[in-house]
Amino acid sequence: MTYIILIAGTGSRLHPITNEAPKTLYRLDAETTVLKRMVTLIRKYDQEADIILVTGFKHEKIEVEIQEATIYYNPFYHLTNSIASLWFAQEKLEGDVTLINGDVVISELLAKEVITQKTEKPIVLMDSSIKTDGDYNVQVSDKSVVVMSKELENYDGEYAGITKLDPETSQRLKQKINDMIDKGYCDQWYENALVEMVFFEDLELGYVDIADYQWTEVDSVNDLQFARKIHQSENRGETQ
Repeated sequence: MTYIILIAGTGSRLHPITNEAPKTLYRLDAETTVLKRMVTLIRKYDQEADIILVTGFKHEKIEVEIQEATIYYNPFYHLTNSIASLWFAQEKLEGDVTLINGDVVISELLAKEVITQKTEKPIVLMDSSIKTDGDYNVQVSDKSVVVMSKELENYDGEYAGITKLDPETSQRLKQKINDMIDKGYCDQWYENALVEMVFFEDLELGYVDIADYQWTEVDSVNDLQFARKIHQSENRGETQ
């Protein structure tokens, strides 16, 4: 399977911690960064993984950290959003693809049971235990996503920053992001392309509720501490 990890952003919400290094290089222990943990877990449970990194801010530091991956560079990271980063790696939108925001920390169990497993239809990961103060949120009906947005006041869970695509949807998303980039929508999240496909192209976007797993998206100092807790508890052999 192909895994595209999007790590171009500046992490401005974590300044001054991220002044000189992207948050994906935050150290969970002396040897393990957020990014290295994700790559290690993917390779542990998918030995044929094709890992793609899309870099931007302080890209040279990421290239030193992870050397066994294909790297694409978004030189316009300070002006664009994740849709542009994915556009730079669009040739990798083939077959089974997992898209991962680079500031996500997940438990090993989640990597084993969900992240590295193929899907028969496109799905996003969401956490139904988070229904207030979510960042990018999801409304669902029955087994499908109705809408995802930062602007939702009422929602069924928080989006966990991970999307899994079957081969057909990989091709459809590639075409969609090209159409949006051609129209100048370089400041959008790539997830907004999926939302447009749900609304206007009858995409059936499913979801997996990961409320029973440990995970966090690193957007605050509290998130950093929880990410470290997830990592260190597994090193001590505690169940996640």
